[in-house]
Amino acid sequence: MRNQSRPFYGRRAALILSLVATVVQPVIAGAQTPATVARDTTHAQTQAPFFTLKDAVLAGAFAVGTVAMFPLDKRLAIHLQNPGAQANKFFKDWSHNVEVITSPGAYFIGGGLYAVGRIGGFERLADLGWHGTEAVILADGITYVIKGIAGRERPFLSSGTQPGNWTPGKGFRSGDWSSFPSGHTTTAFAAAAAVTNETTRWWPRSVWVVGPIMYIGATSVGLSRMYHSRHWASDVVLGAAIGTFSGRKVVQYQHGHPGNRLDRIILGTSLTPDGHGGARISWTLPSPF
Repeated sequence: MRNQSRPFYGRRAALILSLVATVVQPVIAGAQTPATVARDTTHAQTQAPFFTLKDAVLAGAFAVGTVAMFPLDKRLAIHLQNPGAQANKFFKDWSHNVEVITSPGAYFIGGGLYAVGRIGGFERLADLGWHGTEAVILADGITYVIKGIAGRERPFLSSGTQPGNWTPGKGFRSGDWSSFPSGHTTTAFAAAAAVTNETTRWWPRSVWVVGPIMYIGATSVGLSRMYHSRHWASDVVLGAAIGTFSGRKVVQYQHGHPGNRLDRIILGTSLTPDGHGGARISWTLPSPF
């Protein structure tokens, strides 16, 4: 199946802007913490163990979900490739939009939030942008390694009829054999988990607002990859697992170790207007000791 890129006009541009605004608006409203104010470290004193019973239960659920999808991979792939589903204009437009927002959109959105936070002096916004991007980088790295080792054939090569074709190691040599797990889904869930957990730290009730928006959007990305015959259902479930844990643990670790070297370098960077239409970058490197 050919994946043709289309320009960002009309409804597509409006959709992307509305989705970003929906998430960013409450962030900006609650992000009135100047960068000159000391960072919130209260959570570091009461932080739960890094791995908890909740994590074990969540991991178990994802493991069961991934295994449960294997017998359904072929049926779901064929169902989503039927002429009726493929001719649906809404499915076509929506699936393309959510994929673009995710990759490369996640990096642009995260970088944009970080830049706005540093320029405007909004520490929480900078935290959100950096930790979200960090979670995506970690999740994508893990996914790349597993893809390469697993070497699973993508659905479009067999019209969704051969979900059991695996050649270990071939995923490093050919993108057509890097189906397991889904990279787009990993990215989407990493961003969803990071944003949800980051905003919950300073706006506890946001879990009931930001959480559903982010996770429903992430799920849409996984379904779109199946719709485009790029991934099997089990690829999507494992990708969701990797992304969710990456986002959750990056935020938990960084706020549990507020003095860590990486955060001090990235979040210690300041962007200020230079008075000539440009910006001045300055930062304080952490002590090596």
